[in-house]
Amino acid sequence: MDGLHDPDDRGPGRFPLGDFPLDSGGVLPDAVLTWRWYGALSASRDNAILLPSYYTGTSNSYEAMIGRDRALDPGRWFIIAVDMFGNGRASSPSHAGTPRARAAFPRLSVADNIRAQARLLEQLGVRRLALVHGWSMGAIQAWYWAAMFPDMVSAILPVCGAARCWPQNRAFLEGMRAILTSDANWSGGAYTSAPSAALRAFGRAYASWAFSAEFFRERLYTAKGHASLEALLQSWEEDHLVWEAADLVAMLDTWASADIGTLGDDWQEVLRGIRARTIVMPCDTDRYFMAEENQIEANLVPNCELRLIRSPYGHRAGAPGRCPQETAAIEAAINDLLRHRP
Repeated sequence: MDGLHDPDDRGPGRFPLGDFPLDSGGVLPDAVLTWRWYGALSASRDNAILLPSYYTGTSNSYEAMIGRDRALDPGRWFIIAVDMFGNGRASSPSHAGTPRARAAFPRLSVADNIRAQARLLEQLGVRRLALVHGWSMGAIQAWYWAAMFPDMVSAILPVCGAARCWPQNRAFLEGMRAILTSDANWSGGAYTSAPSAALRAFGRAYASWAFSAEFFRERLYTAKGHASLEALLQSWEEDHLVWEAADLVAMLDTWASADIGTLGDDWQEVLRGIRARTIVMPCDTDRYFMAEENQIEANLVPNCELRLIRSPYGHRAGAPGRCPQETAAIEAAINDLLRHRP
């Protein structure tokens, strides 16, 4: 596989893309896609599973679900976990050499990410994907894979995501973007000092959307190691302080632009054209990606089943390995899709 990886090493791998053309008509110069792998590609080159990363996630983020005798078993499957542009590993604003260059980082679409991933898979010799599975923004990418490469994708499992950014979700993202860019240090992204106040506010505001009302009402955060609501909010502040603000904005912009309809004349027709076996798994208390909007999408897709995750953990119910009962349901769906592959 042209030295892209050593079979005894899981990565991270770096795949240079050169000057990569974008949906916007611009170019991402010297683009690099980063990735990790588990297992080996079969002689028939059809045992690959793709795991696209999610917002503030990386190619390491699915490791809690990968292991021997699990649904994502590297003894059977060649599992490829890829980083999304803007996440600080693949090409991102934080890699720019100067504040001005960081501010000039181009906007990237979901489709830009998929085309870059397809080039990596071609280089690896992958002929068919047995499954594309992702949570959140990873779920959005799974939908795009099924639409953009219908002859290559056997099955998809989008968890707590959607095929498009629905209006309420976009309104939420605009609010979060406004928090990050309102800091006096932001300077249009050409900051020389981190906009720390905005990063703290971003983390604190984000926390309230990630879980359900029941989660807060019943103080379920105490089971996750937080002694109080304030302790939970402070932990979210601290988690986001380690991020480059420009990377967070870049990923938000990719998320907000998501619309599978851009791949055709109409989003409904694009969904009707998907041929991959599909299980859609929204959470009944997710406040980003609503179950009713998932149902609207699922109703349009042939050979599609909606399995509702009932959980007080909201959007986080689908996070890899975070909630044992919910993760078990996701792994059961993975097994079902892989058991019936062609």
